Parts: sequence; structure tokens; C-alpha cells
Amino acid sequence: MLDIRELRQDPESFAQRLTTRGYELDVERFRELDGERKQADTRSQELQAERKRASKEVGELIKQGVEVDDAKARVAEALKEIDEQMDQQVKRSQQANERLRAFLLDVPNVPDADVPPGEDDEENVEVRRRGEPFQPDFEVRDHVDVAAGLADGGLDFERAAKLSGSRFAVMTGPVARLHRALIDFMLDIQVTEHGYRETYVPYLVAPEALEGTGQLPKFEEDLFKVEGERELYLIPTAEVPLTNLAADEILEAEQLPQRYVAHTPCFRSEAGSHGKDTRGMIRQHQFEKVELVQLVRPEHSARVLEELTGHAEAILEKLGLAYRVVTLCGGDLGFSAHKTYDLEVWLPSQQRYREISSCSNFGAFQARRMQARWRNPDTGKPEPLHTLNGSGLAVGRALVAILENYQNVDGSVTVPEALRPYMRGRERLEAGG
Repeated sequence: MLDIRELRQDPESFAQRLTTRGYELDVERFRELDGERKQADTRSQELQAERKRASKEVGELIKQGVEVDDAKARVAEALKEIDEQMDQQVKRSQQANERLRAFLLDVPNVPDADVPPGEDDEENVEVRRRGEPFQPDFEVRDHVDVAAGLADGGLDFERAAKLSGSRFAVMTGPVARLHRALIDFMLDIQVTEHGYRETYVPYLVAPEALEGTGQLPKFEEDLFKVEGERELYLIPTAEVPLTNLAADEILEAEQLPQRYVAHTPCFRSEAGSHGKDTRGMIRQHQFEKVELVQLVRPEHSARVLEELTGHAEAILEKLGLAYRVVTLCGGDLGFSAHKTYDLEVWLPSQQRYREISSCSNFGAFQARRMQARWRNPDTGKPEPLHTLNGSGLAVGRALVAILENYQNVDGSVTVPEALRPYMRGRERLEAGG
């Protein structure tokens, strides 16, 4: 959520900055809602002052010769009328504040000054490339065909569809083992080399948690809602429960930064993606991620974004996968993000780079929504902290990249050296007979 005090001072400036992401801020509507709120709050304050004055009038009436009981009765009647007005005004004030909050919840974050202009992913700006794209001298197969040719199991989309419908997968045998090895490897690197705290979190969260990170109310159609006694949603990413660990809390300066890493399944309806990536594991309703979240002092968040992105890159480098880093343009920026780097891994079957991680600095946007604060030692006052997150990595897409980039002409798949300790020394997934 944007800082309403800054927004009041210069809404036109915010409107101009938001145009870089293709969003038109309704300045007049904001002023109208904020005016209603101010008017309601002002009237409430006036009534409170009237009540204080009225409560003191008993003595004045007695001095004027009015009988004590009559004086009390007159004041009681006046107070009753004021209280009725105050009740009405409190409701009006609450409604005005709720309308203003609802308006602000739909306004996206303001892009960082160095976010490039652009309308969609075609205008993202490449920052760097690492590794040489795999270009073998034999016909490349995609991950679906590679897995189908392996001995002792692979990927089964037909049986997954029998169980749950499209965009689900069943993994068996060595492919399932490789998937699990990737999870353990990613967690170990982030904990032992980068100082993250491994964390287990719920996979179901209340709507307030999703509102805090920005998925609600705007993107409800992308979520899976669970019907029951309580209103709960399946998490679309571990970012939601991890970041909300600080909701409604005030952290001391010495407690920052907080670094969390978690492996969770993620659930997304993929609304609006009909016809996109229908083959294989690129776009699934259920998939796994190892997620990185940091809570930091505001003055550190720009630097930490670079560090966190490097922590995600380290996984790709250790796996020997070619990738590139791009800065998202304004039009491709996520709703809550202030600035985002995407990591895109090379997929030889598609002859292009595909997203495998997004690393974002949200500034104070999420923290304001969830009241996650830190105590600034310079002022002694609580202030919104800054939140960041990134995938380290999307496990299914990492599996896809390994199956395609480490395939051999005989149909087997070489296990990357970094994963062999997690595969009991296994060096190869053998091809079937």
C-alpha cells in the first residue's frame, strides 16, 4: 500500500509515476474519498468537543438557579442527542475509511526510478548472461519426451489428469528422486552458504495474509479457495506465509535483517493462461518452490535485492545451467513490486530462455498492508520495514532445465555433479530399453 500521507501531498506525482507501469491513478476519486474521510473525522472530533462542553454545563445551570435534578436532566438529554449523533458519525467515519482503504488496496506499487519503461515482457532489459546455451549435435527433445524415454519411471501427465485434471503431473522413479534432490540441494545452499533460516510454514492461509502481500483483493481468481468452517486459501507461494511472519509486529533494529527460506508446494489457478504452455511442466496448478524472503531496514533494500538475486543465481551456476538476468519493465512489473529481476534459464527444446525465478524489492508496500514495522533507533518510533523475496528456485522448472540440458544422444540424462551427493552418487538416469 502506498504511503497515504505522501499521496495526499502530491497525488499527481504518484499518478505520473504509476503511468510507467500502465496504471491510471484516479486522482479525483482519491481526493473525493479522502475528503469524505476527513469530513467524517472532523465532525466526530467536533461532537466529542461538544460532549465535553455539555458535560460541564450542570454546574453552570445550577449557578443560574436551575434545580439540580432539572440541570442534570437537561444535560443528560443533550448528551443523549450528542451520543446518537456520535454513533452515526462513527459509522460514517468507519465507512469512509473502509472505502478509502479499499481504493488504496487496488493501487499497485510505484516503480523504482531505474525500472525501464515498457508495456510487456518483450521490453524487459537484459542485465547479464552466464554460461553457454546447450546446443548439441543431435536432435534435442523436450523434457516430456526425455522423461518418457527413461528407465524405471518418469513423468505421467495422463494419470495426473485422471486424478486432478489438466496441468498436474505425476513423477515416479528417478525423476521423482531428482526432483527431491533439487529441493534438498537448494535448501542446503541457502542455509549453509547464504545464511537463511530454514522455515516450515502452513500451506493454507487466511485472506488477511494474502491481502498483506498483495494477492487480495485484486487477484482472487488466481487463487484456490478452500470451503469449510474458516475462510482459507491454498498458498500461491511461500512468500505469503513467510512475509506475514512479521505482520502486526515491531522488530528491533538489531533483529534485522530477517532471512527465511522455505520449501512449499504452490497452488495457482493460472487464470487467463488458457492455451499457454499446455505441454509438460512449465505451467502447472501445483508445483514446488524454494522461496527466499528478507525483511530489512529501508536503507538496505536496494543493496539486498542485488544480493538476494545473486543467491538465486548461485543455484543455477552450481547446476551448470546457462541463464540470463533481466530487469522487468514497468508494464511487466508485479502488482506489489518496486523493482524485479527475472532469472531465465536456457531451454534447448524452445531455443530460448524461460523464467525460473523472480527476485523483487517491495519497499514498504507490503509492510504497510500488514503493519510489519521496525523501531528506528534514530527516532525511537516504529516505521514500516522493507520486504524482499525471490524464488531460489522454482523446482519443477529446474527439473525441466536439467532434463533438457543434460540429455544425451542415447536418451539418458547426466546428473549434474552438484546433485550427485543427493542422488547417492548416481551419475546418470538411464534410458529405457
